[in-house]
This record gives sequence, structure tokens and C-alpha cells, in this order.
Amino acid sequence: MLKVISTFFLAGFLLVSCSIGQGSTKTDLSPSEFSKQLTETENPTILDVRTPGEFGEGHIQNALNFDWNGASFDAQVSKLDKNKTVFVYCLSGGRSGSAASQLRSNGFKNVLELDGGMMAWRSAGLPETTDSKVIKRTGMTTSEFEKLLQTEKVVLVDFYAEWCGPCKKMKPSILAIENEMASNVKVIRIDVDKNTELVKSFGILEIPILRVYKQGKITWEQKGFVDKEEIKKNL
Repeated sequence: MLKVISTFFLAGFLLVSCSIGQGSTKTDLSPSEFSKQLTETENPTILDVRTPGEFGEGHIQNALNFDWNGASFDAQVSKLDKNKTVFVYCLSGGRSGSAASQLRSNGFKNVLELDGGMMAWRSAGLPETTDSKVIKRTGMTTSEFEKLLQTEKVVLVDFYAEWCGPCKKMKPSILAIENEMASNVKVIRIDVDKNTELVKSFGILEIPILRVYKQGKITWEQKGFVDKEEIKKNL
């Protein structure tokens, strides 16, 4: 029930953007601060609240994978010591923000969040480890992406993730534009989970992000949800 309530209150914000900004208290830490606190904390409890697939492709060493959207999350966290510092992160901050809120409401004394999630961690060049059974996917290179921009058409790039609520809500509009404006608009959808190196090179720290390119140059960028008509107006 607590999970449902906390998710409800955060839903409005998460429909705008899958990232959480820093609050008035220092519980959201930058990658360097998060890493420093991990180093200085004896036997830290680290929670990666992404899906098992995301976790397997790269995570912070010694992290536990408690999927925020999984059925076992409540049972898993109930076994943790509430007096220990808990470090929480996801891909960009949305899910970890929800998880941290629930942990605090359940009596955990000190919960620290990685501001910007793994996207920020990777952008900072900090180390991660992988599941040995999974081949890490780095995805499209910058040069491959630049080749896709070599067209006379206007290019609409959608940086998204399958788990991201605002991304899912915006997807029908993106696909409709691709179909309706195929003669002069090229749509490229970039799954940030499968294109980690490209995302890192662009310094992308939140999703969804839309970009419009004309002659290889960015002419418009939108962070967070936007409706179909607003997108079309900027093409």
C-alpha cells in the first residue's frame, strides 16, 4: 500500500521528466559525492532499483538489484537494516527517487540518492561492473549517429527508454509524425539503455529528450513530455 501511495504522489512529476532534481536537504548526491560517500562508508548497502536486464549490462560494484517495479521489492527491502546508510540509484533518478521516498517513509534513517543515476555516473567516467553472463551493449557510435544526420530531411531524434512513463506516453505521437511526415522528416529513436556510449558522449542526464536537426545542426531541443502539435511546430 505504501508503495502505491508514494508512486501516486510522484506520478504527476514523473509524467513531465524521468529525472529528479536536488531537494533542499543534501540527500541527492552528485556522482563524485556519491562515490566518495560509498568509499567512506563501511559495508554500504547499495540498491540498484532498475530492471534485472539493465542491472546486468552495467552496475555499481556490490550493488543489490531490487527492481522498483518488480513484485518482490517490498519483501526485499524489509530484510535490510534500517539504521544503515542506504545508497539508491536507477538510470536517471526517477525510480530511485520513488524508492528512496518509500524507504524513508518505512523508517530508514539515512537514504542517499545518486542524482542523475547511472547516466550521470557514466558521464562522470566512474567505474561500473557487469554480469559476466551478459555481453555489455554500447550501441551506436557517435560517427554512426552523425551518418544518420546526413540527409536533406529534417531529423527528429527521440532519446527514450522502454520503462520511462513520459517516453511511453509520447511514443504514439512520434510514430504518427514519422508516418505522416515521412516525405520530409526522418525519425531516429535512441534507446538510452542500449546506446550507453552515445548517451554518454552527448552528456544526456534525463529522458525523454527530443532533438530536431537540420543540415546536421540542432535547431530545437525539448526535455520532458511534449504533445504532438508542439513537436510538429518545431520541425
